Amino acid sequence: MMKTEKEENKAVVLLSGGLDSTTVLAIARSEGYSTYCLSFAYGQRQLVELDKARQSSTILGCKKHLILNVEIDKIGGSALTGSIDVPKDRTMEDMESSIPVTYVPARNTIFLAYATAWAEVIGARDIFLGVNNLDYSGYPDCRPEFLTAFEKTANLGTRAGIEGRNHFTIHAPLMYLNKKEIIVKGLSLGVDYTSTHSCYDPDQDGLPCGRCDACQLRLKGFAEAGFNDPLTYQPINKDK
Repeated sequence: MMKTEKEENKAVVLLSGGLDSTTVLAIARSEGYSTYCLSFAYGQRQLVELDKARQSSTILGCKKHLILNVEIDKIGGSALTGSIDVPKDRTMEDMESSIPVTYVPARNTIFLAYATAWAEVIGARDIFLGVNNLDYSGYPDCRPEFLTAFEKTANLGTRAGIEGRNHFTIHAPLMYLNKKEIIVKGLSLGVDYTSTHSCYDPDQDGLPCGRCDACQLRLKGFAEAGFNDPLTYQPINKDK
């Protein structure tokens, strides 16, 4: 028997179009959730990721996909939204040493707030996002402590939480997985990684640079998993 609208096990999934969030979408679908995907145009230089999010939301059967305009770029402070150069060719030790300039101030706080608002409106209790332990050392809004605190805030600051109609739960199923494990999990669920984008500094055709932190971590993950990354990369020119 088909579930009615009220019986649907709904979840809001933050879908950037990247490898991690697309894998999380597949996980949510595999767990029986009816998924409502939420993406953001926030002034990011890697706008091609929104095209990938549209593709994945269709391929993986999202119930609805919203793309919201949030002008975080007007605040600045990040290499992803301003004129700051994106770091290239960093070692793993460099990546783990400090919070990088690709950190976007309060981005996950902002995105989760919108996700909570939509979840309250559609009657969803569950919110999924693709943070993982590779971001843990670099981005403060990817830590489990932050997600626990936000979940408490969501339940304290919404009518659904206060009236007891919903208890919001934040899910981060990739939190303790490395890129190899994420890729293996995604492939087991049928994720088409050609419909994803990870690069912080793509060219005008959307080709990933192969040299930023995100590209390096992605390529390392595919190599360790024993698979070829299906994306085409820019020719490597370290003099750029």
